[in-house]
Amino acid sequence: MTTFDEREQGFERKFAHDQELEFKAAARRNRLLGEWAAGLMGLATVEEYARAVVKSDFEQPGDEDVFRKVFEDLKGSGVSISEGEVRMKMAELLAQAREQIKGE
Repeated sequence: MTTFDEREQGFERKFAHDQELEFKAAARRNRLLGEWAAGLMGLATVEEYARAVVKSDFEQPGDEDVFRKVFEDLKGSGVSISEGEVRMKMAELLAQAREQIKGE
């Protein structure tokens, strides 16, 4: 095996590892977002709602399905919040989730 092949395989392993970490961080962010939203809505079933938010991420590629679920649920329960506030919370929690994953 040449040095070039070894280098290519190294990059492929790093890419796969980075993608796995990002998937885990997104799932953790979704759980944290669900817990946050459940608290705002005053739900007694926080863990159940957090699981529902995590599951909503599998409906479509990207974060819009998660955003839409949480935002619509918050609005539907009478919480006064803007789209921008939810998106900022999502970004904040993603950064927090990445740090938690790196620390493990």
